[in-house]
Amino acid sequence: MFDTDEYELKMEGALEHFSSELKKIRTGRAHPGMLDGIKVEAYGADMPLNQVANITAPEAQLLQITPFDPANIQKIAAAIRNDQGLGLNPSDDGRVVRVPVPALTEERRRALVKQAGEKAEETRIALRNIRQDGLKDAKQRKENKQLSEDDLKLIEKEFERLMGHYQGKIEDTFKDKEKEILTI
Repeated sequence: MFDTDEYELKMEGALEHFSSELKKIRTGRAHPGMLDGIKVEAYGADMPLNQVANITAPEAQLLQITPFDPANIQKIAAAIRNDQGLGLNPSDDGRVVRVPVPALTEERRRALVKQAGEKAEETRIALRNIRQDGLKDAKQRKENKQLSEDDLKLIEKEFERLMGHYQGKIEDTFKDKEKEILTI
């Protein structure tokens, strides 16, 4: 019999990736996950920021980054400043880097919602590709006489059920993020 569990795991992985991508899209409030995509050149290699410093949000509009090695403070500030997608301007006092998170304009909020929508569409495409692979595998097995026509129909129904389930989760996650972005 054909097992859809492997494809369901891939769909779950796509959904988790979508959620982690949405965390990188900032709202008006500061949170350490905003800087997840930042890479800092330290010790001769590009390293994720959270491996060279501790990131906290002591206030709603401020991130504070405390480097494990004070020698990296300039590189951390430069890496944050160079990420144009964030639009942040860090400052350092020799010990910590402070990153004020400016309030979002209405135009910027709309752009962020659009960006979140694009990520949702990318995830939907990934789900469709996973479904396509599963159905192709099932049809191949039917041609090899490992599955009957009835089995194939059941598998197609199961994939449709999975797609509906995960499409709903994507939609709910996107709506939550949209509400979070548009809330002032």
